Amino acid sequence: MLNRRHLRIKVLQSLYSFYQSKDDNYGKAEKEVLTGLERIYDLYLYLLLTFSELKGFSEHRMAKNKEKLRPTDEDLSPNRKFVDNTIIDILESNVNLRAESESRKVNWVGDVNQEMFRKIFLNMKESETFDLFMNNDISGFEEDKAFAIALFKSEIANSSLLYDFFEEESIHWLDDIDLACTMVVKTLKTFEEGKDCTILELYKDKDDEIDFVRQLLRKTIVLDQESEKLIDELTSNWELDRIAKMDVILMKMAIAELQTFSNIPTKVTLNEYIEISKYYSTPKSNGFINGVLDKAITRLEKEGKIKKVGRGLVN
Repeated sequence: MLNRRHLRIKVLQSLYSFYQSKDDNYGKAEKEVLTGLERIYDLYLYLLLTFSELKGFSEHRMAKNKEKLRPTDEDLSPNRKFVDNTIIDILESNVNLRAESESRKVNWVGDVNQEMFRKIFLNMKESETFDLFMNNDISGFEEDKAFAIALFKSEIANSSLLYDFFEEESIHWLDDIDLACTMVVKTLKTFEEGKDCTILELYKDKDDEIDFVRQLLRKTIVLDQESEKLIDELTSNWELDRIAKMDVILMKMAIAELQTFSNIPTKVTLNEYIEISKYYSTPKSNGFINGVLDKAITRLEKEGKIKKVGRGLVN
């Protein structure tokens, strides 16, 4: 599921494009950010579907081996631990996964994709993780789950071939892949033997989270000139055009959030944007942003523009 930090990052990416294009149509920016969020779910579905693709190649390989002129005992009676994995069976029979994949047109159809999975399968088959689980003589549901999770972490989530595919599909997906992988692992961990198993939703509370995204995006744009003036005044030793564009956008977002969301503690907002800056701006940006936002909070509180309601939300 999405968390608030990831929602903020998606708004940041959309605002960066918005300011770069100098397009004053924030409706377009809003559509872009909401589409970007939905596409994270596509990424999650793609990753869940990788298990079935790899199983298919394993079954094909075993069938071919049996057709050899002089098949070995191993060819005739192969180790079926991977292809008979209960977790993969659950994924293949999952109604929600199938319905969501079909409605979103998420699949691995096509010769190019199949060639990619052939290579991933060959790499997986030679991996230490695959060999360890295939030959440890342990069976059962929990073993199948441990096998699937270990294989995903070592051979799927870290596959350079998949990374290349995702990067071509969306320039933002490499920013989203950690979240999508976490969602996959969390999904697999929830599976229980003999019980109905479901895949995750994208949102914990869709209406609330989409409202947060829309308000943050709109308010940042509406308050743009006011926030820019405040930042300019608080950085009197700097010319605004010398400050990294990403830093300016992050500070504008923080200033807008502080004034817009009465239910988000001031410290939470401050800490979130400092953390985001560590990944999306220059090495020294977090300290700079922290200093400017501290001053901005003092100014805005004095002017009565930051109003927090609810127990424990004043600070």
